[in-house]
Amino acid sequence: MKAYVELVRAPAALSVLGDTVAGAAAAGIPLRGRRLALPLASVAFYWSGMALNDWSDRAVDAVERPERPIPSGRISPNQALAVAGGLTAAGLALAAYGKSFKVALPLAGAVWAYDLVLKSTVAGPVSMALCRGLDVMLGAGGSRAALPAATVMAGHTLGLTALSRGEVHGADDIVAKAALTTTMAATAAAVTGKAASWKHRLGALAFGGMYAANVGSAQLAATRDPSGPVVRKATMAGIHGMVPLQAALVARRGSLLGAGLISAALPLARRLAKKVSPT
Repeated sequence: MKAYVELVRAPAALSVLGDTVAGAAAAGIPLRGRRLALPLASVAFYWSGMALNDWSDRAVDAVERPERPIPSGRISPNQALAVAGGLTAAGLALAAYGKSFKVALPLAGAVWAYDLVLKSTVAGPVSMALCRGLDVMLGAGGSRAALPAATVMAGHTLGLTALSRGEVHGADDIVAKAALTTTMAATAAAVTGKAASWKHRLGALAFGGMYAANVGSAQLAATRDPSGPVVRKATMAGIHGMVPLQAALVARRGSLLGAGLISAALPLARRLAKKVSPT
């Protein structure tokens, strides 16, 4: 079981639960009744992507990360592929139950396209950003009202993914600077725009400031020293930074309680990351 937990980076799924909440808040469609299945669908798609990632990277991981489940022999490639397929099917079923299948289908396709074809190409970061944007739209049921929130999360993901390519061998300082710029832009976009009230604006500013401080400081360090270990820390900060960014979007659109519940996942995610790496 531990090997499967490592394969799908199980604790890192805490960083995606807020995507559908942010999408629902932006669209003005509460997550109630059957729609409560949508965050679970989001988690299923995330886990499937992680399993498929390791299946696709098994030859590279045998050299660079031999401790991972597949190269270490704890899970076979066929088992990993079966996990990816099963979780994708589960995600589609949950999304259909939550009445958002029309978004789930392209989201599933984008996840598989990224891991199997686009990841190592110049289109890789854009492809991953698309996956994250569609995940937000999943919670909105495809409503165009959620496009700004989806763009914010996609923009953050774009910078994070581009920088994460240097986790092992280091990155170019230009890439680190670009990621930092993207983080600042995402912060500004998350806290500006229409707010439900001044209280909700303050809530968005608080969570947005938390996001900018935590992610921005790690990326700033990477601009000064873009070596592998520093970039890996910045990548981890970027993954965890999804949570306060989601909270800022939800708070601004009128749900301080929802934003608080989302942010509560951050301490747990950080603690679990010490046991199972999210990268």
